[in-house]
Amino acid sequence: MMEQCIFCQIVEGKIPSKKVYEDEHVLAFHDISPVAPTHVLVIPKRHIASLMEIAPEDHVLLGKIFSAIQTVSRELGLAEKGFRVVNNIGEDGGQTVHHIHFHVIGGRTLTWPPG
Repeated sequence: MMEQCIFCQIVEGKIPSKKVYEDEHVLAFHDISPVAPTHVLVIPKRHIASLMEIAPEDHVLLGKIFSAIQTVSRELGLAEKGFRVVNNIGEDGGQTVHHIHFHVIGGRTLTWPPG
């Protein structure tokens, strides 16, 4: 775990979160600054800084993350009408926390571009 990483601190229980899903490899919790009625972050428990740092041995972990996204979207009632999954990469991509995470956003009609 990275000492300065806020998501690693959430995984360790040092910072509280409103969890919606947890297993051995993945944690999902409500975003503290939601952009829609439902806005959950899905993260691996192991620190990976960004999508660009995914290694071949991480492919199984990515499958577990997307399986968790399916579970979360069903449990939160998003699966039937739809939702958006967003991953920001790097400074220009809007990544502010350097621990790979996926935003699961829904609960209303979403527009493009986001706004």
